[in-house]
Amino acid sequence: MLETKDLTIRFGGHVAVNSVSCRFEPGTLTAIVGPNGAGKTTYFNLISGQLKANAGEVLLGGESLTGLSSSARTRAGLGRAFQLTNLFPHLSVLENVRLAVQSAQAGPHLRGFNMWSIWSDHAPLTRRAMQILDSVSMRDKQSLPVASLPHGDQRKLEVALLMALDPAVFMFDEPTAGMSADEAPVILNLIRALKQDKTKTILLVEHKMDVVRELADRIIVLHNGMLVADGDPAEVIASPIVQEAYLGVAPQTEVTASEFSTNAESKAAQ
Repeated sequence: MLETKDLTIRFGGHVAVNSVSCRFEPGTLTAIVGPNGAGKTTYFNLISGQLKANAGEVLLGGESLTGLSSSARTRAGLGRAFQLTNLFPHLSVLENVRLAVQSAQAGPHLRGFNMWSIWSDHAPLTRRAMQILDSVSMRDKQSLPVASLPHGDQRKLEVALLMALDPAVFMFDEPTAGMSADEAPVILNLIRALKQDKTKTILLVEHKMDVVRELADRIIVLHNGMLVADGDPAEVIASPIVQEAYLGVAPQTEVTASEFSTNAESKAAQ
């Protein structure tokens, strides 16, 4: 179980995330939504350790991660994919995944471990890397340098790296950002497959509300850095406070789920 307690960060006089307390259970995909500037990615950065909180805690399995670096949180079980790909561009596709597998198997003993040792010494690591490439349909691109891949394939590879790390928590920050209509379903299918493992917790920041409605078991809504709604997707979308905070719709005005999706995507993209 992942949990944040009163998580807060300020930038000068602006409170970007304001005392957010939330629990995320295994076997659940939670979508984090809200208008542009609501604090969604900042909240993600606080959880994964890219930003240091001014107050509050992050816990995983009851153990505090609050004082740990982002890399230490990864080793503890947080796997994070970014809006922009985070890969080794000059290494091959297979080398990227093999290094992630090797890192995961090194575990807490990573310090002093030779990440660049000879491939032939690690045939089991290579076999595992190939299995992961099969799962993301990239075996035929194993020898290509990552820098030569189109954007969609780089996003697929980043998911492959997360799978190689085998984290307890998968965190996806707008995983289909910048992808074409033909490319996006591949990433979404990978996330659907990850959902089948009920030991994993999945967090998803996404402004495409049709994706949220299809994938999410639960939605939480941030607005001005505060948690303003949490619950079943249909109920959250229908709640007056969410429609007012997210869309600027008057509380007495009824908005259908389809209208909410269309208007929310437009506002989130602004």
